[in-house]
This record gives sequence, C-alpha cells and structure tokens, in this order.
Amino acid sequence: MSWTDELNRAAGAHGVPVARARLLVGFVERFVRWNQKINLSAARTPDEVARQVIDCLALLPFVEDGKNVIDVGSGGGLPGAILALVRDVRVTSLESVNKKAAFQSSIARELGAPLDVRAERADPQVHRDFDIAVSRATFDLLEWLELGRQLIRPGGLVLGMEGREIHSLPSGAERHPYEHGDRTRAVITYRPS
Repeated sequence: MSWTDELNRAAGAHGVPVARARLLVGFVERFVRWNQKINLSAARTPDEVARQVIDCLALLPFVEDGKNVIDVGSGGGLPGAILALVRDVRVTSLESVNKKAAFQSSIARELGAPLDVRAERADPQVHRDFDIAVSRATFDLLEWLELGRQLIRPGGLVLGMEGREIHSLPSGAERHPYEHGDRTRAVITYRPS
C-alpha cells in the first residue's frame, strides 16, 4: 500500500472528508520538499512523514470544530497544521525556529490552513485563554501538562501524546491508547480543576 493510500485510509477512519485528506497529501509533499533544504524533521521520505501525520490524526476525536487551539513547539506543523487542515479550528502555532515557522506559514498560504504562525516560545502571560493546548514530542509529558494548563481558559483541555514511556498522570488526566504501526501510543487528555 502506498503512503497516499495509508494516509487516505487513516484520514477516512477519522471521518476526514476526501477534500481535506487531499490537503494532507499536499502537506506531506511540501514537507518532504522543504525538508531537503532545511531540517524540519528526521523524517525524510514521504512514507516517514505520512506516518507522523497519521500519528497526529489520533488527536482528532478530542478536537472539536470551532475551537481556538495553541500548538507549542510545533516544528514543521505536527500537529497544529494538521489540525488546521482537517478541522474547522483556528490554530496558533508557536515555533521558535524561524525556518520551521516559515514552512508552516507557507502551508497556511498554499493550502489555506487557518494557522497563525509565530516564531516565539510559549509565555503564559501572553499566550492564554485557549480552548485547547497541544504539543507533540517537544516536552516531557508531565512538564507539558503543567505548561499547557497555564495556556487554556477555565474548562479548557490540554492534549499530550505519550510514546513508549508510561507516565503517572495528574488528577484530571486520562490516557486514551491507540495503535500506530506496530506500537501502542496514547493521547493524554487533561482537564485541570
């Protein structure tokens, strides 16, 4: 099965309309092209990038349309740009590395993603009152849950992604396991009280 078939199948399994799944294919193609010139990620081939995009799709059941989302340390747009492409959400993407932020800005322009890209670090005094805060592979999970808590409005949601290492979660956090290739991973949802 080709990477486009796998990506379309995964998107369909999450209820992503065909037109939006095509945007994901466009994202992968652009990511690979940019990654040849600047280091966005260790993922170099379309297959490797598509696997990362598919991993980000595991967040979709927890991201409702109409929400205001912040993605901290988003690198090449994983998961913020992906969420902006397939959900009706407004994403603020914080990425302190200018070349990675430039790539995301190109995605916003070329694919029409509602993505506000900022080349800066998260500051709870500046970045706050979001409905959802998300980060993937940037922080230690528990460190992220604490930072994310400071970025959301009361009643908001922090989303993290757990890999091989299983963490003891704070009160208000839940683990939602899913299969990704031959591994079990988990989306962590955290609604602080």
